Amino acid sequence: MNAHQWLELALFIGALVVITKPLGLYINRVLNPNGRTWLDPILRPLERLTYFVLRVDPAKEQTWKQYTFALLVFSAVTCLFTYAILRLQNHLPLNPQGFPALSPHLAFNTAISFVTNTNWQSYGGESTMSYFSQMVALVFHNFLSAAAGIAVAAALVRGIARHTSETIGNFWVDLTRITYYLLLPICVLYAVFLISQGVIDNFKPYTTATVIEPQTVSVPMTDANGNAVTNSAGVVMTNQVISTQTIVQGPVASQIAIKMLGTNGGGYVNANAAHPFENPTPLSDFLQMLSIFAIGSALTYHLGRETKNQKHGWSVWTAMFIMFLAGVMVCWWAESNGNPMHHQLGVAAADGNMEGKEVRFGIFESSLFATVTTDASCGAVNAMHDSFTPLGGLVPLFNIQTGEVIFGGVGAGLYGMLIFVIIAVFIAGLMVGRTPEYLGKKIEPYDVKVTLLAFVILAFIILGFTAWASVSDWGKAGLNNQGPHGFSEMLYAFTSGAGNNGSAFAGLNANTPQYDTTLGFDMLLGRFGMIVPLMALAGSLARKKIVPASVGTFPVSGKTFTLLLIGTVLLVGALTFLPALALGPIVEHFLMLQGHLF
Repeated sequence: MNAHQWLELALFIGALVVITKPLGLYINRVLNPNGRTWLDPILRPLERLTYFVLRVDPAKEQTWKQYTFALLVFSAVTCLFTYAILRLQNHLPLNPQGFPALSPHLAFNTAISFVTNTNWQSYGGESTMSYFSQMVALVFHNFLSAAAGIAVAAALVRGIARHTSETIGNFWVDLTRITYYLLLPICVLYAVFLISQGVIDNFKPYTTATVIEPQTVSVPMTDANGNAVTNSAGVVMTNQVISTQTIVQGPVASQIAIKMLGTNGGGYVNANAAHPFENPTPLSDFLQMLSIFAIGSALTYHLGRETKNQKHGWSVWTAMFIMFLAGVMVCWWAESNGNPMHHQLGVAAADGNMEGKEVRFGIFESSLFATVTTDASCGAVNAMHDSFTPLGGLVPLFNIQTGEVIFGGVGAGLYGMLIFVIIAVFIAGLMVGRTPEYLGKKIEPYDVKVTLLAFVILAFIILGFTAWASVSDWGKAGLNNQGPHGFSEMLYAFTSGAGNNGSAFAGLNANTPQYDTTLGFDMLLGRFGMIVPLMALAGSLARKKIVPASVGTFPVSGKTFTLLLIGTVLLVGALTFLPALALGPIVEHFLMLQGHLF
């Protein structure tokens, strides 16, 4: 923890504060169907053409049921589109490496992963996906799943801001405007910047280079059919001399831009943002982290602007910021202190825990990136979370379990945090013995029920799937570690899937029919099991009348509200997931202090 690292943290916070208001104002115009932007002369004709092709009347708004139905149908159709491409990959163009089609279970998992904005990867991108699959099947969803998340947040905010209204906007209009006016323009500029930093973007076949020093490695012997040869002692090994190296090529920069800005996180290559072709410089690393938070942070300003209560928007932002800063501090401290067992073996304590980290990024940037990517539902990584210390790994795990409401994914962070806002004002109402109110609207039993349903679904699928995997042969077979760390690998996988994050404790081998299938349903329920109740909440709030504020009205801005909101997030998360965390990273920390590793 040196002065340079503190300065970088200060610069990151300062940059986030600076961009929040102007980007929030721009998003406010984008989410207004009649809003004007400086891109109108270029994009208005394209927008009108899109409505004509889709046969959409942009002036006609939808009820919450119609809005939700449109979202679900759109997601189902695009999911099938991606599944078809992945299953037919070997017959499609732009496949210079000749990659085969994906297996049914892997294609199922990947299609759901990208349509839910999770981008969980049970595969290595550079060894599995053709250029066509990367550009069409995956980047296509990087834009549209991000736009869908922002659209849901916009609809919920409209429901809060409106009164005695049956409609909350038009899904097709929101989806079109978010894609054209927000995501595409920024990503074009962002991709050009990434190319200037050294991120590749081409259609060349992979390059084969001769290594300077050939290496001899031991690999399993295979028969003519590619199956491992075994004997009574197990798999027969043979020595193989490695004299060449395959260097990945392809359209990388265009994917990384939306991967970060849309909080998608799926890497073009298996090493993700730790790979120099995805994240080559300290400046690219800094801006990738900043872009993960950019839209989520700006949407809190949009919340204040739309509800005509800017103090409320900044209070929500402040709650997110305090929890973000606390997570960074804990993760940074844990990784800086390292593992005492390594210190006993002669590893310098000052070096901290460098296992699984890029030397060019080091402890601080790895800790900051891990916190940012799991505060948001991004999942991109520049270090391997599986190699973090137990408490260092606890931070990203707990971040996801809060529902990723600390700035969060694009749209998902705001609508997730609004769950806790409703719960917080409900608790405040109980404490003063009156009907809870939120921005002039009474929070009634129906509103509380659908709000809690959204969170309970998340907790149920995380804990349910983890419990199933932990007692099943298929679940334990995928582990790279045993004991509490192995349990953490499973818990992290299903937490990441349900939270639509996509990062992993990478020691888990999840490319099996059982893991691909269960994680697929985990991601599906985590996304739409939360969205549907929240859309019902949006419809309910939009229909309500405004109640004049009184002496007993709980203010939803200021220090008291901010602290209550933080306490609600932490208490609900702790009470729900603390027993599972105690079986994983917490007990592993104490065992590490006793000299045990897993």
